[in-house]
Amino acid sequence: MKVSNKKGLFKFLSVFLIISILAACSSNGGDSSASDDDGAIKGEITVITQRTDIVDTVFQDYAKKFNEKYPDVKVNFEALSDYEGQIKIRMNTDEYGDVLLIPTSVPVADLPDFFEPLGSYDELKTKYTGIEERMVDNTIYGIPVAITYSGVIYNKQVFKDAGVTDIPQTIDQFMDALRSVKEKTEAVPLYTNYAAGWPLTQWESDLTTVAGNVDYVNVTQPNSDDNFVAGQPHYDLYKILFDATKEGLIERDPTTTDWESSKADLGQGKIATMVLGSWAIDQIKASATNPDDIGFMPFPTNADNVIVPLGADYNLAININSKNKPAAKAWVDFFINESNYAVEQAGSISPVVGAELPDILKEFGDKGVEFKFITPSKEGQEGLVDKIDKEAEVGLWQPDFKKRIIEAALGNRKESYDDIMKDLNDAWVEARKTVAE
Repeated sequence: MKVSNKKGLFKFLSVFLIISILAACSSNGGDSSASDDDGAIKGEITVITQRTDIVDTVFQDYAKKFNEKYPDVKVNFEALSDYEGQIKIRMNTDEYGDVLLIPTSVPVADLPDFFEPLGSYDELKTKYTGIEERMVDNTIYGIPVAITYSGVIYNKQVFKDAGVTDIPQTIDQFMDALRSVKEKTEAVPLYTNYAAGWPLTQWESDLTTVAGNVDYVNVTQPNSDDNFVAGQPHYDLYKILFDATKEGLIERDPTTTDWESSKADLGQGKIATMVLGSWAIDQIKASATNPDDIGFMPFPTNADNVIVPLGADYNLAININSKNKPAAKAWVDFFINESNYAVEQAGSISPVVGAELPDILKEFGDKGVEFKFITPSKEGQEGLVDKIDKEAEVGLWQPDFKKRIIEAALGNRKESYDDIMKDLNDAWVEARKTVAE
């Protein structure tokens, strides 16, 4: 089964052609000492990553393979444990490596201030999928390290022990499954990872599934004043989190949750479900009693069409201040096209056009589930959702209001779910007046 892409799939071009395009599209040639007069790539680069778990092992193997092609380039790695927080501080200077992952907190419109252009969308769309998310004026500033999909990762054995024989599709079916897990097993039905915070941001990735419409996120949402109103996707999405918390279907003490141990607990049947992206699947399988027990299901929805959104993982980019852009570009090309990181380390789909869906998803091909990229913003509205969100201080991709929902459901805050939704929607409406009109 091939990845569904409304723009169509094209044949993958050679690595040499991609390198040529990337090199040709540089805003400047970089430091001349980075290459010989004959164009040979040499010198030293620093690659910054969030993968603290494999930076001293897998990434060293990547460097060795890279050096088979580029023996005169020394690749240094730097792994940040709090990538988003630490890299933002570094980006207040010019010293944020040569190759890095674009932080999600950087507004799309600001990308040209920090990152080297990699080529035009028209040139690169035949080679890579998911690149629209980091595009400004038809120029691409990052290439996804993987194409991820979002939904619910679950333990099949726990579901079996709970008597859940069919994968729940609707919201009611999902809630019933969680109740059965609580009643018939010792597992935590739905683990929120409240204390870590950032895993709660993963819920936002499932807005498309709840909406049942690939246009919703970038087209409908920024043009609506009803973003958090009852009956709308955001309201239904987070009502699941509120209700599950209120019914005691989450961890007993959310303030003491631990991300690393939660992966092992899901793998070993102590947790039934977690809302996460596909990037987490292999990490959970690695500590599972039986890796085959780990499954994926689409996020529950009452929509007529079940759509699993495909989206870009972190985008690999080049520091606009890099003094060795030729070597940095060579690394980006190598990593995306030859490392196989997307499949082997991210448990996801390669961004290279034509990549197949992984086995864990193929079972849904006969169940009417569609795997699609969300529709890009309308022309002239690129980054509008981010602008409204920032002005409103809602924090669609921040954990704050998700934690607020959990705290309210636990009774630690004197507000209802509807109070929270009204507060968020009022802020959204006011922000739209300022930003969008």
